[in-house]
Amino acid sequence: MKFAVVALMSLAVAMPAFGAGNKTYKTTYPVPCSEVWGAVKVALGNPDNYKDVQSDEDKMTADYNVKHSVHWSVIGAVNQGKNRVSLLPTGTTCEMSVVSMYSGLSHNDQGDFKKRVDEALAKLKAATPSQPAKPADTTK
Repeated sequence: MKFAVVALMSLAVAMPAFGAGNKTYKTTYPVPCSEVWGAVKVALGNPDNYKDVQSDEDKMTADYNVKHSVHWSVIGAVNQGKNRVSLLPTGTTCEMSVVSMYSGLSHNDQGDFKKRVDEALAKLKAATPSQPAKPADTTK
């Protein structure tokens, strides 16, 4: 029994290191990339979730590491690598591409990142006051 537990734990640690690899996930937003980039920066600015963030404002790209619990830190030592987000304008929309190192049963870095960007985008949109109506021209 003890052998089975040790073997199962070893397999759980080895699977992310050998099987996962980098995967690319794409999401299209119906807004300009400048708006999405603001939300990306807000999401990556949370030191509780992300570290070692290196971004390029002009290219709207960023490399970053995800902070995991102690359990995932051990796995991270085996499977080091940065995640990457890049934005690509496509007409009036924006495509966000996330290359993520980790995805599994107990965590989903790409999904968590997208959720945080979506939340930040919603907050930024809510905080932006709408343009006031222009007063009517009464000089005629």
